[in-house]
Amino acid sequence: MAFWRSLAFSVILLLLFIHGALCFYLPGVAPQDFQKGDLLQVKVNKLTSTKTQLPYTYYSLPFCSPEKIVDSAENLGEVLRGDRIENSRYVFKMREPQMCNVVCKLTLDAKTAKEFKEKIDDEYRVNMILDNLPLVVPIKRVDQDSTVYQLGYHVGLKGQYSGSKEEKYFIHNHLAFTVKYHRDTLTESARIVGFEVKPFSVKHEYEGKWDDKTRLTTCDPHAKHTVVNSNTPQEVEENKEIVFTYDVEFQESDVKWASRWDAYLLMSDDQIHWFSIVNSLMIVLFLSGMVAMIMLRTLYRDISKYNELETQEEAQEETGWKLVHGDVFRPPNNSDLLCVYIGTGVQFFGMILVTMIFAVLGFLSPSNRGGLMTAMLLLWVFMGIFAGYASARLYKMFKGSEWKKVALRTAIMFPAIVSAIFFVLNALIWGQKSSGAVPFGTMFALIFLWFGISVPLVFVGAYVGFKKPSIENPVKTNKIPRQIPEQAWYMNPVFSVLIGGILPFGAVFIELFFILTSIWLNQFYYIFGFLFLVFVILIVTCAEITVVLCYFQLCSEDYLWWWRSYLTSGSSALYLFLYATFYFFTKLEITKLVSGLLYFGYMLIASYAFFVVTGTIGFYACFWFTRLIYSSVKID
Repeated sequence: MAFWRSLAFSVILLLLFIHGALCFYLPGVAPQDFQKGDLLQVKVNKLTSTKTQLPYTYYSLPFCSPEKIVDSAENLGEVLRGDRIENSRYVFKMREPQMCNVVCKLTLDAKTAKEFKEKIDDEYRVNMILDNLPLVVPIKRVDQDSTVYQLGYHVGLKGQYSGSKEEKYFIHNHLAFTVKYHRDTLTESARIVGFEVKPFSVKHEYEGKWDDKTRLTTCDPHAKHTVVNSNTPQEVEENKEIVFTYDVEFQESDVKWASRWDAYLLMSDDQIHWFSIVNSLMIVLFLSGMVAMIMLRTLYRDISKYNELETQEEAQEETGWKLVHGDVFRPPNNSDLLCVYIGTGVQFFGMILVTMIFAVLGFLSPSNRGGLMTAMLLLWVFMGIFAGYASARLYKMFKGSEWKKVALRTAIMFPAIVSAIFFVLNALIWGQKSSGAVPFGTMFALIFLWFGISVPLVFVGAYVGFKKPSIENPVKTNKIPRQIPEQAWYMNPVFSVLIGGILPFGAVFIELFFILTSIWLNQFYYIFGFLFLVFVILIVTCAEITVVLCYFQLCSEDYLWWWRSYLTSGSSALYLFLYATFYFFTKLEITKLVSGLLYFGYMLIASYAFFVVTGTIGFYACFWFTRLIYSSVKID
């Protein structure tokens, strides 16, 4: 029920955005004021590892749990991300420091000891949340006078005692929390602006038998004996007792509530990011300017020359793209499939564009956890109407009559391929008992969004598009197709297509590095202004490279441009997948087979989506270009 409420809430929220609702704070991310002594409930989230990419719930390990574990309501995006937010036994009082609070005592058996060791081996991190702020570990940079923040703390570590070569496992069982707050001098209320921790491994000791009033000798606030290091660490072994404790310290901060996420969003080296993006932008703009200038000058000369031909002898000596005017708009082979791909590409393009606009305006900030993925899914569903419209309009231009068949394929084909890959990956995750596995209820919700909303909208769009007057071509098509002369080696379709994908990929590959890092190395990505700029550059480069190669193709009297225009810019997806493979072997430390399959499975889906989007951009650019040039010359 919580999921369905959050899904309905997300739909209402999206509609409010579309209708321009006036609101300052997004629901769920409004500031909360705390008075001194107010209870602060720390929530626990999933355990994550960049080595396995398989999230697990916090209580999948035998950590101290409250009497009743309560799940927080999660939206669709959170469920798909593997987030599982639950309550914990870590409870603070606002601006009241605590020392050596005992959470619980645990005696390990063989099974639990093995589970802890496996998670330590795979470098799992514990994620917690306080007032919607994730827990971070501050790390001082040695070379610079600055601090970087890592999300979550490690479950434990591996090490050796001095003088011994045997490797032992140690657990972080003492947490020194620091809660930073910004105080209002008028009302004395405060807002939380930071949540940090320093984890320690301590072998706690006590006298007598253990009960609720037992005082530790290794950590005693009365004796002012606190934990400041891990010199006597707590081993993870069968029959070992582990006492979990924590301190909490409150620090007043000058950081205001509106700026509290700044530290989280500046985790990477932003100077490199700036330099890389600007460098890429300059190169692409320079190339785009050159391409545009060459195309405009060459085309202007061609059109002027063709329009000056008056005698029949001159007309018979024509060469170049005017010769194929009677075949250039001949419907291609598998025109139905091309219509389906164009419709899907329009759907994707609309989803990406609107998502980026929302993100640039700040609606999809990291504080709205799971909001980005939820928005993308809902927008994909609602953009189905444009997919149906685009595919039906093109289908009618190709003199097709069975618009319902094309509409059904547009609504089913791409989601079915992605769903098949996703189902296999989800089965693998389920087999690992990971919280990243999508529950059956969420699966049902996704199927409902697909067949209950997206498919009907595609049919509505296709109906409207097919009822419109057919797109008229600027020149008539001959009944008998013209023979295509033998082409030069550099105009070979495979070579031409592969060359065409290099420039669009070059426009995005630097930003792609940061996107992959945020996804697979568990970092925040929130430079949507740069991303939007890169997306615009991608559109321009896809359009220009396709137009240039299409022009060369027509000049060599090859009029089969429909599919090639789509594949030329779409081939950049091949380079994206190759780069993702390179990134896997150079930046990631994934060793498990299942984790590797997950990585390549999800990157295959991403590359396929990239192919559909870039291919559609290239196709429409070429479609506009050919109509423009053939309507600009006099054809007898």
